[in-house]
Amino acid sequence: MFGETLKLLKALEGLYKPKNEEVLKLAEVAKLNKLYLAFLRRVDVLHRDLLLEEARYKRYLKNAIEVSGALKNLNYAFYKFRKPVDHVSVDLDILISVDDAPKAARILRQLGFKAVVVEPYTVTLEKGNFIVDLYTQPSFAWIVYINGGKLLRYAEDFELSGMWVRGISREAEVAVTAAHSIYKEHMVLLIDCLVAQKWMNKKTREIAAELKVEKALEKLLNICESVNRGLVEAPIRLKPPILLATFLEKAVKDSAFRATLPNATRYLMRRSIGADVLSRLTRKSY
Repeated sequence: MFGETLKLLKALEGLYKPKNEEVLKLAEVAKLNKLYLAFLRRVDVLHRDLLLEEARYKRYLKNAIEVSGALKNLNYAFYKFRKPVDHVSVDLDILISVDDAPKAARILRQLGFKAVVVEPYTVTLEKGNFIVDLYTQPSFAWIVYINGGKLLRYAEDFELSGMWVRGISREAEVAVTAAHSIYKEHMVLLIDCLVAQKWMNKKTREIAAELKVEKALEKLLNICESVNRGLVEAPIRLKPPILLATFLEKAVKDSAFRATLPNATRYLMRRSIGADVLSRLTRKSY
């Protein structure tokens, strides 16, 4: 019989109807894999949860459209945003050119946002419960893992709830999803697999090669193949030896990644290293 991940996947595809006793468990799996709204729309129960999640989704879209309108004259793009299924994110990630970053932050402050974290490649702003992360370079621990300028070349306009906004192309989103899950989060969610499976094509491989994330893409595709065969349950956390080998390969091929690796030391000195490591080792999702 199918494992929980495959049951969830098939339920989303309309090929499996969860039994009553399975719904709550699969709902938890859906939450961990950022597929809660999509799952609730497929099952004919948990109506209150669906109403609450739909309201959250509506607010998220409204806020995203407002931010897009404010930044429309700048060189920006939503990224890690477009998915094959509707989802509610905890924040809005925006890639912005280095030249336009100060202006973007100023515009958002005029909208009522407050800068709460300022780091070398990122500014985090908040307004109420809505968070916007402005990135000049996709990074983690102050280590650059994708060239932001090159990624912005794949920006395009697309329709969102009847309005036009700007985001990176679907093919580029696959490459970014792979890099983000492997290099930054060290974990693959089922929603990551859906992005790869629905939008992967020849162009994606070209983009991944240009951005020097082809190994991350290969790793993501291999993991998702194991998910589809029922060999693993999502989310899947990368094992340390695999993660180390992936990082070493990235450092050899990517000069920007290699050059910014020392930044991690300064980053960790500003945080509780033990707590951060423990969180990474024990978390179930990201």
